[in-house]
Amino acid sequence: MAVRRLSSLLSRALSSASSSKLLSQGRSVSRFSSTAAASEELITPPVHIEHTKLLINGQFVDSASGKTFPTYDPRTGEVIAHVAEGDAEDINRAVAAARKAFDEGPWPKMSAYERSRILLRFADLVEKHSEELAALETWNNGKPFVQASQAELPMVVRLLHYYAGWADKIHGLTVPADGPYHVQTLHEPIGVAGQIIPWNFPLLMFVWKVGPALACGNTIVLKSAEQTPLTALYVAKLFQEAGLPPGVLNVVSGYGPTAGAALASHMDVDKVAFTGSTDTGKIILELAAKSNLKSVTLELGGKSPFIICKDADIDHAVELAHFALFFNQGQCCCAGSRTFVHEHVYDEFLEKAKARALKRTVGDPFKKGIEQGPQIDSEQFQKVLKYIKSGVESDATLECGGERFGSKGYFIQPTVFSNVQDDMLIAQDEIFGPVQSILKFKEIDEVVRRANSTRFGLAAGVFTKNIDTANTLTRALRAGTVWVNCFDVFDAAIPFGGYKMSGIGREKGIYSLHNYLQVKAVVTPLKNPAWL
Repeated sequence: MAVRRLSSLLSRALSSASSSKLLSQGRSVSRFSSTAAASEELITPPVHIEHTKLLINGQFVDSASGKTFPTYDPRTGEVIAHVAEGDAEDINRAVAAARKAFDEGPWPKMSAYERSRILLRFADLVEKHSEELAALETWNNGKPFVQASQAELPMVVRLLHYYAGWADKIHGLTVPADGPYHVQTLHEPIGVAGQIIPWNFPLLMFVWKVGPALACGNTIVLKSAEQTPLTALYVAKLFQEAGLPPGVLNVVSGYGPTAGAALASHMDVDKVAFTGSTDTGKIILELAAKSNLKSVTLELGGKSPFIICKDADIDHAVELAHFALFFNQGQCCCAGSRTFVHEHVYDEFLEKAKARALKRTVGDPFKKGIEQGPQIDSEQFQKVLKYIKSGVESDATLECGGERFGSKGYFIQPTVFSNVQDDMLIAQDEIFGPVQSILKFKEIDEVVRRANSTRFGLAAGVFTKNIDTANTLTRALRAGTVWVNCFDVFDAAIPFGGYKMSGIGREKGIYSLHNYLQVKAVVTPLKNPAWL
């Protein structure tokens, strides 16, 4: 099974593309030229938007209220399309369809092999339409097209193949008992799964949720993020073409306080899975508990340490730390957003990290050679700028960036702070933007204590040539994933999830199947057994 490392995939893609003009830089606080972004002509995405209605019981329908909401192009802030706005009534309709499909429909009674074949047909259709899907993802989200098309879409297809392979390998056990009894365990689908996905990786998160739930025989009501509803509706249509029975997958676009809350608190939903902020995750957990005590999986925020030891290859470490933070415009839950550098190599690292940030190409994500597109929307744009202001006011040293890039859209200059202290907001809060905070450390015990002094525990990075140092850090860091001399290595089989307030449960791999199964013990008396 090939492990897909995003940094290497994107490096190859960008190096093969025609490079765009590098941004000019000055001295003191180095600034970026915004002329290119202000004057460049944007590329018109080569995709036609066909699906803007809710998918309920196999039909694309208007919302019960008839309301729609706009979805935007983050390059300009202009409306791309108006999408049906689902609310509690639409969630009720979708849950009723999913319940009927589970209780009476063919899906859970279908052989696991046939479910696998439908998932494989869907994977083939996604691969066939990957260029349109990548274009739609970039248009609605702002991520570089090369990232969407050459890294994320292949991952989506691989994940679907992985879960299709699991469908007919889910089984229970025969358990020996102290007495004349035949005991077996059954692994049964949990029922109707409510799923709420985020806006930073819409298609990948769709498959992280839908893949294991369907492989286990469940039915689904999925709420897409209001910022990025378009690709979920597109692939929902492809699922129909693959032969998924009506009601098995229902997709409702809408807002969190209405559609999302209704789904999390619905009495006929058996399980809810959510990816997003920690604050919203708390609300989901509370709603699930106050309704029918449904089981909950949460993949939440992070403030991941990236630790660069004194024996590190600095050039390699600079590039990897840069990728760990700036990938996807910094809008990544596991971003290496606290860069701890040993004091012996701190000055060298800082100068090279600053130079790398100044060379980062920002602009229209559809253009070749562009590494960074816009933030998702005005709210996130303003939030990032607020944190940058906080860093300056806290006396961290602004090495470069710190301002808007261009005159329209939600572009922000790649920003680097040095002399960052642990008690600063930029070192504590999840910024979710292109802001690198570089901190200095002396001893391994010290950096372990500081790295763990956070409410989050999603991921961490360790950069060292010493295997003993690596072993010490990987066991001491309280995080769900620790990457050693690499970062953002994702694979269908590698579990992903957090410690502490970074979530509950794991996505991907065999562990994700446990989220969508119930274990039943069946005990039968044995009369005159030949053996026990």
